[in-house]
Amino acid sequence: MSSLLFTQAVREVGDWIRSERREFNANKVETKALNSLVSYVDQQAELMLIERLTTALPGSGVLGEEGGSNWIIDPLDGTTNFIHDLPPYAVSVALMRGRDLVWAAVYELGQGRMFTAELGGGAFCDGRSLSIRDGAPMSSGLVATGFPYHEFSQMPQYLNALQACFRAARGIRRFGSAATDLAWLADGRFQGFFEQGLAPWDVAAGILLVREAGGTVSDFFGSDLDDYDLVRSGSITAANPSTYRDLVSLTTDSFLPT
Repeated sequence: MSSLLFTQAVREVGDWIRSERREFNANKVETKALNSLVSYVDQQAELMLIERLTTALPGSGVLGEEGGSNWIIDPLDGTTNFIHDLPPYAVSVALMRGRDLVWAAVYELGQGRMFTAELGGGAFCDGRSLSIRDGAPMSSGLVATGFPYHEFSQMPQYLNALQACFRAARGIRRFGSAATDLAWLADGRFQGFFEQGLAPWDVAAGILLVREAGGTVSDFFGSDLDDYDLVRSGSITAANPSTYRDLVSLTTDSFLPT
C-alpha cells in the first residue's frame, strides 16, 4: 500500500485549498439543503482528490458498493467554517477495503497538521506517534460534539445528552468539523466525542485515527458493528479508554428509544 503517495495526494489538495482561501469570494457559494453549503473549492478539491487517489491505487473507487477498495473522501470538512474564514476545516480521506478501514488521513488546514493512520500501524500527527491509552477520565477533560444543523427530530435527546455532559465533563467544545474533532481526540486534546446525523465521509478517517491511537469508537449504543456499518450508522461515540464507558452510557441513556 502506497501510504506516502496517499498522504502526498491529501497534502497537495489541502495546500491548494489553503491557497484558494486567500482570494475566496463568499458570494460563490451554493446551498445544497438547509444549512448545507458547497463552494467551487469543495467541487474542485473533490475532483483533484479522486484523480490523485485512484492513480495512486489503480482499480480503486470512491464510496461505492461493498467489496473492493473504496475511498471515502470529504474534500472540505467544515465548509461553513471555510466560507467564514474560521478554522478548523480539513481534508478527510479514508480507504475501506471490503468492510474494513485500512488507511486514513485528516489534514487540518488551520494549523496545517497532517494526521494519518494505518490499520495495525498506529496513528500519527506529522510523524509523531499518537496514543490515548492512558488518557484522562471525562471528569477532568473535554468532550467535543457537533450541533444539529439540518435534522432536528431528535433535538430533545440531543439536549439531554448535552446537559449530562455539562455535569460530567470539564467542558464541552463544538468546532464544526467532525473529522478534526476525531483527529484531536486521537491526539489527546479531547477525551471524548459524540455526534448524530453524520455521513460516512464525516467520520471514516477519524474512526481509524482514534482506534489506532488506542481509543474506542461505536455508535451511540455501543453496538458491535464492523467498519462498513459503523460509518453508515449516523451516530458516533468515541473516547479514550478511561472515558468511553461513561460517555457511551450517557449517549445510550439519552438516545435509546423508549
